[in-house]
Amino acid sequence: MLFTAGNILLVGSILLFVSIIVGKTGYRFGVPALLLFLIVGMLFGSDGLGLQFHNAEEAQFIGMVALSIILFSGGMDTKFSDIKPILTPGIALSTVGVLLTALFTGLFIWWLSGMDWSNIQFPLITSLLLASTMSSTDSASVFAILRSQKMNLKHNLRPMLELESGSNDPMAYMLTIVLIQLTTSSEIGVSQVLGSFAIQFIVGAATGYFLGKLAILMLNRLNIDNQALYPILLLSFVFFIFSITDLLKGNGYLAVYIAGMMVGNNKIMYRKEIYTVMDGLTWLVQIIMFLCLGLLVNPHEMLEVAAVALLIGIFMIFIGRPLSVFLCLLPFGKKITFKSRLFVSWVGLRGAVPIIFA
Repeated sequence: MLFTAGNILLVGSILLFVSIIVGKTGYRFGVPALLLFLIVGMLFGSDGLGLQFHNAEEAQFIGMVALSIILFSGGMDTKFSDIKPILTPGIALSTVGVLLTALFTGLFIWWLSGMDWSNIQFPLITSLLLASTMSSTDSASVFAILRSQKMNLKHNLRPMLELESGSNDPMAYMLTIVLIQLTTSSEIGVSQVLGSFAIQFIVGAATGYFLGKLAILMLNRLNIDNQALYPILLLSFVFFIFSITDLLKGNGYLAVYIAGMMVGNNKIMYRKEIYTVMDGLTWLVQIIMFLCLGLLVNPHEMLEVAAVALLIGIFMIFIGRPLSVFLCLLPFGKKITFKSRLFVSWVGLRGAVPIIFA
């Protein structure tokens, strides 16, 4: 069954309804709702009930829109007072941590490729590319789990993890782009790579900061008679910030996260109404994004590589992520306890970003 203009609302409404019911049921048993949304998409897809959705470009576009809203909303909920004490370790995790995770996992994939029993044969650069797509933690998953479970974490762990997940996608994105260039051309130099990294981060951070300030000014100065239009005005800013940053060769995901932090930490008109709308919208785009990615996945294609893929996943969970976290947090000594480092290692949740990168 194909998606058409005539049945898209019918099919879409059924998928949303089923996802919400399944998500509510899974919440009682501690199963992440976003994982269940992905599974619902797979069950309704070509290998399940037969819904045909094979357009990777559309899925990527939906993912881009969804991640922009999710990161902006996550930024709005991030308080400067919370992240100030953990700013340095948070940034270390979102940059060096991603790099180390990609390096360790890439070397492991390369090692697996040399095994006689393995059904993958990847050179080193391709192995590092595959690892880079999986190197960042997923902001949607981290925000959803930490907040839905209402965890009362000590030692500022929640803001550290949220800062990491909200700001580490740019690093993974840059690694992926650079390694794609390396696989297709050997003429790229170290100076080009470092320059590209610098532009992405500097332009992304600066654009997010200044346009976030502009969004605050517009929200407070524009006297709109209908207060219901304020969340829509803010949403237009989210898409504008992402798009203009991308045109300026900066990282749009970093820009919208920083802009969200600017808006969330300043006084704005109708704050309560805006937060309510943005929270509902965030859940809607999360459901749509994971449903689309589930529909895009064909489970039968994964059977051939399931054993190797699970080994890579297990390596990341038990070795790659913990090793990178402990090395990143080494300079901070006793400020971060051993139990805290262990917990941070465990919250290395992966989600939509690796599928979108793939």
